[in-house]
Amino acid sequence: MRTTLAATVVVASLLAPTAASAEPAAGADAAARAETGGDAIPALTDSRGRVLTLRGWNLADKSHSGDAALSGITEKHFRDMRAKGFNTARVLFFWDDLEPRPGQYSQAYLDKIERVLDWAHKYDVKVVLDAHQDVYGPAFGSRGIPAWATRTDGLPFTPHPDDWFSQYFEPAVQRAFTHLYEDEDLQRAQARMWRVLAERFEDHPAVLGYDPINEPMGEMREGEDLATAARRIERDQITPMHNRIADAIRSVDKDAWLFVEPTPIVGEGVPTGLGRIDDPKVVYAPHFYNGTMEAGGDYDPSARWIENYEAAVTQYPKEYKVPVVVGEWGPLDNSLPNMNRFYREAMASLGRYSSGWTGWEWCYGGGYCAVDGAGAFRTNKELTAEPYAEAVAGTVRSASYDPEAGAYRLSYDSAGRRGSRITELSLPPGDWRVTAHGGALVLRKDRGRAWILASPNTRVTVTATRG
Repeated sequence: MRTTLAATVVVASLLAPTAASAEPAAGADAAARAETGGDAIPALTDSRGRVLTLRGWNLADKSHSGDAALSGITEKHFRDMRAKGFNTARVLFFWDDLEPRPGQYSQAYLDKIERVLDWAHKYDVKVVLDAHQDVYGPAFGSRGIPAWATRTDGLPFTPHPDDWFSQYFEPAVQRAFTHLYEDEDLQRAQARMWRVLAERFEDHPAVLGYDPINEPMGEMREGEDLATAARRIERDQITPMHNRIADAIRSVDKDAWLFVEPTPIVGEGVPTGLGRIDDPKVVYAPHFYNGTMEAGGDYDPSARWIENYEAAVTQYPKEYKVPVVVGEWGPLDNSLPNMNRFYREAMASLGRYSSGWTGWEWCYGGGYCAVDGAGAFRTNKELTAEPYAEAVAGTVRSASYDPEAGAYRLSYDSAGRRGSRITELSLPPGDWRVTAHGGALVLRKDRGRAWILASPNTRVTVTATRG
């Protein structure tokens, strides 16, 4: 479990007034957000200017380190994800594995990451490399930031093995984050680590971008509630950290996107306090978790959590004109009575404002796993597999999917003569009929994908219907 009931109660009690005051956002289809004026949220684009939609999953191996690091991620993961229509993986790596001693970077670990990226490229899966941390790192019995980069000033830490998230509120953990953000030598070490990684993989064709740090937290001050503390930490500490890491990455890689995260407190409908990241290729990458469902509870539509979250999470990208890709989402127990409704409403909400998402997680088993041991979707997880336009060569006017009818419709204005003319569709398993109208034709359809060729500057309509 990512969190447990005690932490859920603490977070919910601190944030309930803030979340309740939020109003649902009115959003256009995410794919149509190629414009950046007004309240529009920009779309993610590729090097050819095509509008991208990312759909995929996190790939994690938290159990192995050292010589066995990343052994839990295999070629099968990428093959199976692509076969079910997913085009993106957020791949976790750990700073403690990459730099086990100060200034000594593990070439063997970099080789292991490259092997994973090679598999992704083989199956045409885009990768976001995520510098993951849970409860800071190994100094507190977890993974992430090395023990040598952990400073606690002698403050106490009491493990809570049955209450994972509450450990972030232990004094030693909170102080460690403060030192990471404020100590100049640790700032330099974190930036160097990112430069080493980006320099190694800047030319790898599978790499779409980098996530500087997973779910950053910080130290609360006396008298602060959690929402106030989160906004201060995001504004005063996490924003400068993202800018430092952006500078380090840009010194070697000019092209990759930077997927910047706020604290996980945004999951309770709290607008972020993040400021501007001074980089031209920033993606806002919040996580989409609800405390009750994290504790194994059912979805409660009357609580309006999805509406509150959407209203809060769209404020930052509207203000700073950056795309949104949700880096993690998904409940612990997806078989409860209201979970079918949750997945349908969550997919619709994500489609209104985001350029895509990576769910937690692609693994074979129970809990959060997307599929069972035989590779079949677990209950309700099949609702995440929809037709979508992976890359649109033009300006998207609308995109919609009716799961009951099994019908997808895309309308776009094709690019001019100097732009790319190929639009790519992803189709989940099944028999799909694809048609194109308005100066366009279906160039090819093969293995769950379709390629559309359009004449320049025309209005194109593409439909995909399940046979």
